[in-house]
Amino acid sequence: MEENLVDHDDFVARRCIMVNGPVIVGASPSGLALMAAYLRDQGVPFLVLERADCIASLWQKRTYDRLKAFYPLPKLPFPEYPTQRQFIHYLESYAKHFEINPKFNSCIQSARYDETIGFWRVNTVSTTGSTRSEVECVCRWLIAATGENAECVGPDIDGLCEFGGEMFKGLVVGCGNPGMEINLDLCNHNASPSIVVGSSVSTRSNIVTLINET
Repeated sequence: MEENLVDHDDFVARRCIMVNGPVIVGASPSGLALMAAYLRDQGVPFLVLERADCIASLWQKRTYDRLKAFYPLPKLPFPEYPTQRQFIHYLESYAKHFEINPKFNSCIQSARYDETIGFWRVNTVSTTGSTRSEVECVCRWLIAATGENAECVGPDIDGLCEFGGEMFKGLVVGCGNPGMEINLDLCNHNASPSIVVGSSVSTRSNIVTLINET
């Protein structure tokens, strides 16, 4: 249901959407799983806001080719250790199967809980081509599913920007699945990586076998 709310001064002259359920920020794998496994089953309406132009944008735009998925999503058969492209295809099929249609190119400007009305007020800016529109979503619940790596973070190393030579060594922090895969990629490209971990290393035999067979 869409309506203009004028109970508060800052509602005036602003397009508002009332969502009789949660607003989910991010069309990530966890967001898709939440929508399919719980909200759809319970008949709960929801609105998905995604700042990129596709689902699972981190997987589609920031991951490396060797990356594999290890954790299945509920309610739809999951391939064993799918590659990056296989997992992206799986997620797109997942969204289509459960009729999940995120609102793409929608950036969150602010979100706060309005105690006077008992709802969240989420201000967004959406772009479609050259058209820019501001919308306020009013909802009972707000769910963040943006992913833990939504923002890039790089080390601040003196002189790195001016360095013009070739780099043959790399430092990988952490020995989880991505860390081990990145190390293997570096070795395959004639680098000499080092690994730094905060605690003792724990590995699973099937993961080690998978990497050895790749």
